[in-house]
Amino acid sequence: MLLNTYEPWKFAFSSENDEIIENSYGIIGVPFDSTTSYHSGSRLGPIVVREASFGFEKYNTIFNKELNTIFYDFGDVNVIPGNCKQTCKIIEETVNELNDLNVKPIIIGGEHSASIGAVKALSEKYEKLTVIHLDAHRDLAFEFVGEKYSHATVMRRVHEMGVDLVQIGIRSSSLDEEKYVKSTYNIQTFKNKDVHKHMDAIEYYLTNIDGPIYISIDMDVIDPAIAPSVGNPTPGGLFASEVETIIETLSHKNIVGLDVVETASDRLGDNTAVMAAKIIYDFLTLIE
Repeated sequence: MLLNTYEPWKFAFSSENDEIIENSYGIIGVPFDSTTSYHSGSRLGPIVVREASFGFEKYNTIFNKELNTIFYDFGDVNVIPGNCKQTCKIIEETVNELNDLNVKPIIIGGEHSASIGAVKALSEKYEKLTVIHLDAHRDLAFEFVGEKYSHATVMRRVHEMGVDLVQIGIRSSSLDEEKYVKSTYNIQTFKNKDVHKHMDAIEYYLTNIDGPIYISIDMDVIDPAIAPSVGNPTPGGLFASEVETIIETLSHKNIVGLDVVETASDRLGDNTAVMAAKIIYDFLTLIE
């Protein structure tokens, strides 16, 4: 049990955390959605995603591999409703606790702002960090409705930490965000049509990234016909098989953290929750 967490449920196949093995993975939930601008409810994401995980069996037939990775579920972070900046600070402190245990974080959201705290902790631990960001939106606004800490500004705050940023699945943006991307040298973009038509080029690019990688997956990157329960659904998204390919490609790299955020549902068995659980399940199956 970490200092700022409690345990409402555990992800399927997680180990008991009374004796922590180093170089493993640790799940924390972030039940927070105070800056949500359209469809609220992602604060309930951690519990419905965990519940959905029990629909999978330990042998992953997609990858012909059994889930043998050692990982723990440390419960949910004690967030501060209405205070995004302070909640991000608590997430940062919690991820630093995991760093002290030599455990890599897997975050279940909750709104996308959770990535700020996680990347802050990891960017200070690792000298050259690359963030792979799967999303329908760039999330690069300098501020949103007067707030610098928000689901719509998360990748701007992350990029300001000095990380390299790779954005995949993008199909919605503002002119200011596009100008910001053009003004910098270390943001690479693959839009949704690139994924549909040029996956081989994306695989090649990801394979050639050196150094530690943090993966951030907003569930709205997936087409809303498949995963409709998100904060900001946007047509034209990725399919399950395309996400599988990206996760499989990245599983051979040095992955130091993962978040799967913006599942906004209070219904057990929700399609989006099942898809989010599957992404985490696939990642845990593939990672060595």
